[in-house]
Amino acid sequence: MPVNAIAHYNLRVERALMEQLREFYEQVIGLRLGPRPAFGSFGYWLYAGEQDVLHLSEEQAHDRRRIGSDLTFDHVALACSGWPAFEARLQAHALAYQLDRVPGDGRLQVFLRDPAGNGVELIFSAGEA
Repeated sequence: MPVNAIAHYNLRVERALMEQLREFYEQVIGLRLGPRPAFGSFGYWLYAGEQDVLHLSEEQAHDRRRIGSDLTFDHVALACSGWPAFEARLQAHALAYQLDRVPGDGRLQVFLRDPAGNGVELIFSAGEA
């Protein structure tokens, strides 16, 4: 039975930080808030098109997490389009980011951190950059 795709990733944090993450992923990255099943805990589902790609879940007192990605998780990569508009958005939010290229095919890689310190990579086609 093959794996077909990544369905979503989940960040579990306290509620105040969750609100910062929701705002970051909506306003900076461009995901949109969408429907979420009525789980017994508070949270959000953020969508890229029709696919829920990021789940934000509220941590419980017994479930405290360290923030950041200093363990084995390095970053999530999101396929994007519209680099000039994204660049303007990053600059408008005064966010630090680094640019690189994928060797061989020239895709533009944009690396930054979300408010919890998690790595985010935005990938744009070579023709856009």
